[in-house]
Amino acid sequence: MSKVALVSGGTSGIGAAVALALRDAGYRVAVTHVDQAEEHQDFAQKNDLSAFCWSVNDYEACVAGVAKVEAELGPVSVLVNNAGITRDMMFHKMTPSAWGDVLQTNLTGVFNMTHPVWLGMRERRYGRIVNISSVNGQKGQAGQANYSAAKAGVLGLTKALAQEGARFGITVNAICPGYIGTEMVKAIPDHVRGRIVEEIPVGRLGEPEEIARCVTFLASDAAGFITGSTLSVNGGQYFAA
Repeated sequence: MSKVALVSGGTSGIGAAVALALRDAGYRVAVTHVDQAEEHQDFAQKNDLSAFCWSVNDYEACVAGVAKVEAELGPVSVLVNNAGITRDMMFHKMTPSAWGDVLQTNLTGVFNMTHPVWLGMRERRYGRIVNISSVNGQKGQAGQANYSAAKAGVLGLTKALAQEGARFGITVNAICPGYIGTEMVKAIPDHVRGRIVEEIPVGRLGEPEEIARCVTFLASDAAGFITGSTLSVNGGQYFAA
C-alpha cells in the first residue's frame, strides 16, 4: 500500500505543485485548505487528491483533521508544512494583529500540524517532515519582520525536531525557497518584479515545480540520512553556510 502524504495549503502555489509531485511519486496525497471555496475541491478532484478544510491556526482542528485523514487514507508518513500568510508592512507601522497573525499561521501552525502526527510516526518508527521556510527567514527582509521571524523560527524548530526524531526513523528538514513564480509573485507590478529578478543571479524567478522536486526527494527513502538540514532554493540570491 502506498504511503500517505499530507500537504498543508496544498491547493495553490508551491503547495499545489508539491501535492502533484508527491502524487506522481506514488503517494496517496491529502491537501488542506482554509476556506470552503469550490476551486479547492475542484483542484483536488481533478488531480486525484483528497482535500480537507481546516485552519492550521487551530490546534484542535488540526488534531481532528489529521484523525480524519488517517481514518480515510491511512497513517500519515509524510507531512509538508507549507501553509503560510503575509501581512507585510514596515515595523514602525506593524500592528500586534499583523505580527500575531503571521506568527500564529507560519510558526505555530507548523507545531499544530506536526504535533498530531508525531506520536504515530514515533510508534511506527518512520516519518518524513518537510517544512517550507523562506529565504527571508535566512536573511531577513525589510517590511517583513513578522514573516522573517516566523520563517526563521521554523528553521530552529526543524533542527530541534530532527534531533528528537532521528532515533525513531523520523527525518525533519526545511526548504527555503527564494522568489518563486506563483500567482502571488506574478501579481507584483512588473517594475517591482523586475528589480527582484535583477537580484537573482540565475536571472529568473523559480518555478513551483523546482521546490516540489526538492520536497519529493527529502520525502523519499533515498534521503534517509538527511535530517536537520536546510535546503536553499533561491537561484543564488542568498548563500547560507
